[in-house]
Amino acid sequence: MSVQPPSPTVKGMATFLILGGTGKVGRRLSRLLEQDGHISRAVGRSTPLPFDWNSPATWEPATTGADGIFVVGPGSATDWNPRLTELLETASGVSHAVLLSARGVEFLPDGNVARAEQALRTGPLPWTILRPTHFAQNFTEAMFTPVDGRIVAPVGEGAQPFVDVADIAEVAARLLTTGTGKGETIELSGPRAITFHDAARILTEATGRPVEFHDENEAEHANALRVTGTPEEYIRWRLAMLGGIRRGDDAYLSDGVDRVLGRPATDFAAWAAREADAA
Repeated sequence: MSVQPPSPTVKGMATFLILGGTGKVGRRLSRLLEQDGHISRAVGRSTPLPFDWNSPATWEPATTGADGIFVVGPGSATDWNPRLTELLETASGVSHAVLLSARGVEFLPDGNVARAEQALRTGPLPWTILRPTHFAQNFTEAMFTPVDGRIVAPVGEGAQPFVDVADIAEVAARLLTTGTGKGETIELSGPRAITFHDAARILTEATGRPVEFHDENEAEHANALRVTGTPEEYIRWRLAMLGGIRRGDDAYLSDGVDRVLGRPATDFAAWAAREADAA
């Protein structure tokens, strides 16, 4: 990877379209861009300027005048790469598209996330793909959030170098505002891999509330998702990612944060001390 450490930001004000602008990464990225004096056009289905992956009529108004796009897809349950291809053609005047993918794509190479990556690579825009590990914020805002003091997941003793979403947003902002990283697939992780038992202990220390991790059978996890109506393709993707953790295949470290920002990635304990108690 040829991304260089900190570069000067672009001169003048630029406009960046943030798809999924109300999500975990998108809203943090929007704040960073605005703090740097740029225009952040954070969009979604219910924003004043709407963007809906299922409504192509919303695409051109959202992309017009944008200098760069941060792409968050509509989810891994369906094959959305044809829509991504059409969107990129609509946004032909944009100089840089940064896609939020996932490092777990390697465990399901024929899945929808992998197809979206390929659509970006073969599309008309200069591109960068970000592949982060599981978010630290998944313990406060998503799938690993403790319920009644219990984190339940089918990962056993597997470890994961959880990445702080704030680091992902900062990396995306740096790439968009400097135009660096084009043609690169950049993996992002935290600075050390920890088990879910470690994560529970750290959360307990940070919040003062007891948290324990309980391993779960993979079939039970899948059945629990089916009961809530979760699409089978998403279940396949989720189990592939979690299976990578259980096997130890996803415990390796990636240095994308360090390379792009010129500083170490945020440790899980530092993230927990900053955010977990407020969740």
